[in-house]
Amino acid sequence: MTKKELAKLRLPDAPGMYEFLGSHNEALYIGKATSLRDRVRSYFANDLLHTRGKHIVDMVTLAKTIRVRPTDSVLDAIILEASMIKKHQPLYNTKEKDDKSWNYVVITKEEYPRVLTIRERPLAVGKRERAGEYKALFGPFTQGGSLQEAMKIIRRIFPYRDEKCILGSIQRDSASGQRFSAGRRPCFNRQIGLCPGVCTGEISSLDYAERIREISMLLGGKKHALVVRLKRLMRDCAKKFEFEKAGECRNMVFALEHIRDVSLIKDEVREISRRSASARRKPFRIEAYDVAHISGKYTVGVMTVVLDGRPIPSAYRKFKIRIEAEKNNDLLHLEEVLQRRFRHVEWAMPDLVVIDGGVAQKRRAESVLRRFNKEMPVISVVKNERHKPKAILGNKELALSYERHILLANAEAHRFAVAYHRQLRGRLSQKTAQRKTT
Repeated sequence: MTKKELAKLRLPDAPGMYEFLGSHNEALYIGKATSLRDRVRSYFANDLLHTRGKHIVDMVTLAKTIRVRPTDSVLDAIILEASMIKKHQPLYNTKEKDDKSWNYVVITKEEYPRVLTIRERPLAVGKRERAGEYKALFGPFTQGGSLQEAMKIIRRIFPYRDEKCILGSIQRDSASGQRFSAGRRPCFNRQIGLCPGVCTGEISSLDYAERIREISMLLGGKKHALVVRLKRLMRDCAKKFEFEKAGECRNMVFALEHIRDVSLIKDEVREISRRSASARRKPFRIEAYDVAHISGKYTVGVMTVVLDGRPIPSAYRKFKIRIEAEKNNDLLHLEEVLQRRFRHVEWAMPDLVVIDGGVAQKRRAESVLRRFNKEMPVISVVKNERHKPKAILGNKELALSYERHILLANAEAHRFAVAYHRQLRGRLSQKTAQRKTT
């Protein structure tokens, strides 16, 4: 597909889902957007190879047309995207994730089910689903950050039990026969209104089952049917003079019809430049990390930054290693540095993370990023016995496109780490000598 063919399409400036379709009308790639017009246009930018990779360039070339489905909100778009990916399993969605895990929402098979988000490979999820481990499973969702924000919105409308809510003893009401959880101290989420009171026995198993059904309908893309059901329930409750329950239904309907997508919109805006043909391309930020020590002593870690091929010394950071248990464990020290760095949400986020080391260091870094719901790629620079680069592990397209920048960032990290290590070693040695003198 070309830019000229794109210009013939009337794309709305609205949230929704889009599909790149092949010659047989098959789905090649499915995505969601805050603005369908801006998002689809971004696939025809000149820097697509660098920002998305060769497989996405190939997909755009093979596509014959684009189909869009506008939605009421970004939340609806996220849910619709997940259901359509599960249904059609587009080839290029799988290629984009490569061997990474997908994000899912699962409802556990319990009397008071928990609603959880998990990150697993499709094969593992399929096995667990076939084994009947879950009451329901929704996904895959393409972005962990967007999913977390979406679940926060859903939970404010429909409070549910998660892994932190512990049940009391299960008892049966002698009059109605309903089962309920006997009271315990309320969990933290109950105190802030995100748990319906499962832990304290404020909701019966039958009422909670209705709550789970409502969440399942929303995650299953049946929002309209859910709104109709809640309106009917609201009228029935009002006729029975159950005004408190009718009020709860009214509030749910209002929330569903006026979903505030602010956090989701911010997450989407990070990916594309909004409504400005002259907007400058976002600078490509590479962060490199290295650890330095002598036989486990005076261990330090550093972070260096290269922005569009230019080192930014003002953004460099030093980390004095605090872990004492395993002084020669470089993987543990690297993990500490990355954890401390990504707790600083006020710092600009990298587009690419560069690690000094091999496969083990790369995997440890990716593990830390998953814990922080960060999805930027990780590349590791392997050195020979003379400490010269001999291989770059990771995304081949990125490695080829940014090889010079990657090696520069890595070299800066090594230089900065050695300098900080020597500085710290000299300062501590001087203090030791002064104590001996006194």
